[in-house]
Amino acid sequence: MTSLQDLLAQRAEIEKKIADAQREERSSAIAKVKSLMAEFGLTAADIAGKASAPRTKAAGSKVAPKYRNAATGETWSGRGLQPKWLKAAVAAGRKVEDFTI
Repeated sequence: MTSLQDLLAQRAEIEKKIADAQREERSSAIAKVKSLMAEFGLTAADIAGKASAPRTKAAGSKVAPKYRNAATGETWSGRGLQPKWLKAAVAAGRKVEDFTI
């Protein structure tokens, strides 16, 4: 039966081998990328996508409301889940179109 010290020494040796293998594979991958970049005349900006046109709309931008609760002034854009006030009104027999702005 192996002792705790032996097992810890084996683990340290294995972890060192893993780190060495990762370093080797990483440097190999970097060399391949540099070779391909040179072959096709690419720059770091090309890889990062900086050369593409900037986006015109920001993700998650505000949308104009389509529905308004006249009693409270609450609004809803029509996207996502229906708000509670609209669900309650529809359950009471009103139509969604009644709240269109």
